[in-house]
Amino acid sequence: MDDKETLRVGAAVRRQRRSLGLTLAAVASRSGLSVPFLSQIENERARPSARSLDRVADALETTPARLRAAADSARAVDVVRGGQEVEGVRRVVRGRHQLSALEFTGELDLGREFQHRNDEVMYVAEGAAEVEAEGQAYRLERGDTLFLSGGVRHRWRATVPGTRLLFVAVAEHIDATFDPRR
Repeated sequence: MDDKETLRVGAAVRRQRRSLGLTLAAVASRSGLSVPFLSQIENERARPSARSLDRVADALETTPARLRAAADSARAVDVVRGGQEVEGVRRVVRGRHQLSALEFTGELDLGREFQHRNDEVMYVAEGAAEVEAEGQAYRLERGDTLFLSGGVRHRWRATVPGTRLLFVAVAEHIDATFDPRR
């Protein structure tokens, strides 16, 4: 990873801390780092050393690798040009972000079942598709959208030549499961 793609771990640290219901003071106590320094990390005003990130990760019951994986890219804008598909599949969002998006083009029948950890939306830009989810079959046509909550087993196939399907999902490395107690 080069300097142009520096990861900002502050948001990942904040999300993890909040998911555990911890205050900055509690993380400071667990890590041996100061509250002001932790605040600067979370607000992207300080970049932790490898040792400091180890200590923060331990305090947050995770690993530095998981914090880096959940980090926000410093790149705020990225254009993905059309025509960059491989065998009918084009990644619409590059890198590791909170969203994942793929475009499928053509008469595709992947012949397999999918089950994703997080929520997903399927949009038919052109053509038509059949989707089987939760024991029900759905026929989708141009302009139709199908929402699948995380954990729903499904399979799909394009049924018309030139079909274009857009899938947008919460990325797999993000823990977006709903907890009604919070």
